[in-house]
Amino acid sequence: MNLQRQTDTPSYTLTCQMSHEAAALERLCQVVRIRGFRIARMAVESAGDELAIALTLEGTRPINMLKSQLEKLHTVGDVVLGVHEMKQTKTA
Repeated sequence: MNLQRQTDTPSYTLTCQMSHEAAALERLCQVVRIRGFRIARMAVESAGDELAIALTLEGTRPINMLKSQLEKLHTVGDVVLGVHEMKQTKTA
């Protein structure tokens, strides 16, 4: 017997501009994890002393709390929240 269940997991996109310092990217990832989100996709581009980071995150906790925490990191200059999406997954 095959049972399928459909669940909705919120998915968010964030873009960040941050200083290219030692361990800056690790701190960003740690804050994402501690705030209860999973990184589904991450793209990082380096331009001089700056990093441009695009994140696709999944999680059920309030995304504005994560945005606020990322903005408090001394290496982060800007955080922009993208469009909120619902990701549908099927489980057997």
